Amino acid sequence: MTQARPDLIAGLPVLFVMAARAEYGPALAARINPLITGIGPIEAAVQLTAALAGMAERPRLIVSLGSAGSARLEQGQVYQVSRVAWRDIDASALGFARGTVPLLDLPEEVALPLRIAGIPEASLSTGGNIVSGAAYDAIAQDMVDMETFAHLRAADWAGLPLIGLRGISDGAEELRELADWTQYLDVIDERLAQAVDALAEGIASGAIAP
Repeated sequence: MTQARPDLIAGLPVLFVMAARAEYGPALAARINPLITGIGPIEAAVQLTAALAGMAERPRLIVSLGSAGSARLEQGQVYQVSRVAWRDIDASALGFARGTVPLLDLPEEVALPLRIAGIPEASLSTGGNIVSGAAYDAIAQDMVDMETFAHLRAADWAGLPLIGLRGISDGAEELRELADWTQYLDVIDERLAQAVDALAEGIASGAIAP
């Protein structure tokens, strides 16, 4: 793994984290150099934690960004994560509420308190499966991905705040092939880049002060 380094955003060291290079287009490449962790919650947690443990220069903020699916939000639009849940965890047989980790003091949905002005908010469900079609009916959150909750837990381990940004790549129709995921990634790249610019404005103004 290449040594990760934070980007300086309005003078603040920020570590951007993405799952796949397919999501990292030219607009983002002109602005940031993210850590690419790989797809899924295990890769996301392991790679980000390892990177943070080995960094000579620590970030002050972690930003998890990339694509997400949604059956109810606008395709191609970017949303900032208001709350994130882990849909895989189920210890209900032991009396714990589904979606909560046993013996860990976290709610079913964890709020992300930092906000970027002008970007709509949505709740997010992280899990190890691709969600499509009728499977959305079982998910309470607005959108789904495979990494943000894992990035949050790694950020918590390091004592750092996290912002989540997700562009809706699919979900309006049943997924049939890889192209159904990639068709909007160029649009999402442009809009995520605009969100990074808005983040820089928020940091510069003092509205975002991690």
